Amino acid sequence: MGFADVVRVGGSGLRSRPMRVFLSALGIAIGIAAMVGVVGISSSSTENLNRRLAALGTNLLTVTPGQTLAGDSAHLPEESIGMIANNPSVESVSAVGKTTAKIYRNDHMPKEETGGLSVNAARLDLLKSIGGEVVDGQWLNKASSRYPAVVLGSHTAEQLGVYRAGSDVRVWLGGRWYTVVGLLAPNELLPAMDSVALVGWPIAEKQLDFDGYPTTIYTRADESAVTDVQGVLGATANPESPGEVDVSRPSDALAAKEATDDALSGLLLGLGGVALLVGGVGVANTMVISVLERRAEIGLRRSLGATRGQIRTQFLSEALLLSGLGGVGGVLLGIAVTGGYAAYQNWPSIVPVWAMAGGVGATLAIGGLAGFYPAVRAARLPPTEALAAH
Repeated sequence: MGFADVVRVGGSGLRSRPMRVFLSALGIAIGIAAMVGVVGISSSSTENLNRRLAALGTNLLTVTPGQTLAGDSAHLPEESIGMIANNPSVESVSAVGKTTAKIYRNDHMPKEETGGLSVNAARLDLLKSIGGEVVDGQWLNKASSRYPAVVLGSHTAEQLGVYRAGSDVRVWLGGRWYTVVGLLAPNELLPAMDSVALVGWPIAEKQLDFDGYPTTIYTRADESAVTDVQGVLGATANPESPGEVDVSRPSDALAAKEATDDALSGLLLGLGGVALLVGGVGVANTMVISVLERRAEIGLRRSLGATRGQIRTQFLSEALLLSGLGGVGGVLLGIAVTGGYAAYQNWPSIVPVWAMAGGVGATLAIGGLAGFYPAVRAARLPPTEALAAH
């Protein structure tokens, strides 16, 4: 028999048992859909993360004081910002300094109800380094940084019930009234910036007992030199005690957070594999029953001259067609699931070609294994015994 004949004969065998074929193919499809969906959703999530990191910038480095050899809290030298800026591979550098001041909506709030908010002194070029954005009002300038003016992070503004900036909007900060001149957008790369109130460096030193030491320095390095800059930042910021400086990369933390999904993806892939195995058992069961039900047909074909090899090919092709139907249906279902979930999450929808091809290939392999024994059994059935059974 030619290839077309094999397909036609195999297809006619499947059409004679539509419900059983549908249920067996469904088992295969569920397993393939699960695996394609998991790979697709994982790939879509990764692509979304890559796009987010590209937009946020992976070249941001933070420098913070560590601990001294005695275990005490260290501090960064006042001149550390300037020394880092001298590095030719550094594009921008800025800093904030933490103060002990507290911020409240008004002067009637209990002092212990701080809401976990902190007040930081900020340099005027901070927004450029952290990729921040003002959603209302304006950022600090040379004039406002010397007066009681404050810019609120998104969470700080929400906690204080402040929804706009303006000369008539004030908060109680460090025992004085400060005018809210700006509100910041949420910062995905530096979520800690959402819970701070930022005042000018000069006014912090004058009114808030700020010691002038930066507590966090934000450094943007050239993309091609991030690793090199990261390696020397400690010694650059504090040449006398580089071991007392901590250097980190915020984008690594964001990537690590997303990487925790890998464990769940592995579990779902395992479940998809179990479903595929169950589908394969269904195919084997369908083919074994088909051999038992069609012994008369086998005997008649053998008596008309069909060889064992042709009978074996007929039943093996039925198993492969059955599995192929389930595999193609499962791939299409997996693509639909991925597309729907990605659209719900506002992600790009990505389904790797290797996952689709692998899904169909896996079903054909399962079908071949599941149909091999029934095909051999059908080929070995003696014609006289088969006709007598009818």
